[in-house]
Amino acid sequence: MKPLRLLAAALAATTVSAYAQTKWDLPAAYPANNFHTENLVQFASDVDKLSGGKLKITVHPNASLFKAPEIKRAVQGGQAQLGEILMVNFQNEWQIWGADGLPFFADSYDEAWKLYRAQKRLLDKKLAADGMMLLYTVPWPPQGIYSKKPINSAADLKGIKWRAYSPSTARIAELLGAQPVTVQAAELSQAMATGVVESYMSSGSTGYDTKTFEHLKYWYDTQAWLPKNAVIMNRKAFDALDKATQDAVLKAAAEAEKRGWELSKRKNTEYIDLLKKNGMNILPPSPQLTADLKKVGDTMLKEWLDKAGAEGQALVDAYRKQ
Repeated sequence: MKPLRLLAAALAATTVSAYAQTKWDLPAAYPANNFHTENLVQFASDVDKLSGGKLKITVHPNASLFKAPEIKRAVQGGQAQLGEILMVNFQNEWQIWGADGLPFFADSYDEAWKLYRAQKRLLDKKLAADGMMLLYTVPWPPQGIYSKKPINSAADLKGIKWRAYSPSTARIAELLGAQPVTVQAAELSQAMATGVVESYMSSGSTGYDTKTFEHLKYWYDTQAWLPKNAVIMNRKAFDALDKATQDAVLKAAAEAEKRGWELSKRKNTEYIDLLKKNGMNILPPSPQLTADLKKVGDTMLKEWLDKAGAEGQALVDAYRKQ
């Protein structure tokens, strides 16, 4: 009977092990070969290893599980345990989400990190109130202007069909006299191919991922802002994990943040080189265009502070004190 008892014990252990394994979904809006998504996949792999296989996270890229604007609500409602969002997409809900989309406010990696340090306490508090928590952020490379035609001043953008993916990019279009068209990343290639979009602001990363060079031939390196993606988690899902697995998630998240910021810096140069190789004209903005865009930035900062109130002013003050 001894072998039978041993077999029963082995089967019981297997059952317990299988039952103890937790499986989570992580929806993301960008292609599988985008550096943000690759960083998510590495994060999921690190969680698997650090938790001893107890927590398995499946990354769903390219808006295949939820569309970009739906991901935050899905995490809050528990349809997904965690997800990656573009923070500026949610500025209409809460102005602080849009701080890193203010043109020419925090316009380098060092400045973007300072802004994040000033933002983080506010982000943690807001997400906690909504039943979520922040795991980490990673910035996109600095934003420039893609265009079908040469641009020497804001006047050259008047009436042009401009892709807007957030409240701030829509407002930039209005202030420049362009025509804003709401298009998410997953639909951008089609929108350019059909003439729905003739210009937009984004990083070299988005331009390369969407093969913008096949449709638009100019990119002006305006270094406008560095919007951040945030990986957020449902708090109840986190609390349901044992302490060791929670620690594994937090450790993997800290590593993903450090890796992601370094990756963004490196990729910025790589993507610009790839755009050049594919026939894109990479140009500095003219003094007139720079001056015109600076006016847009000043107007938008004032408008943002009017909406964000004391909380927004405290953030700006904390950022500028560093």
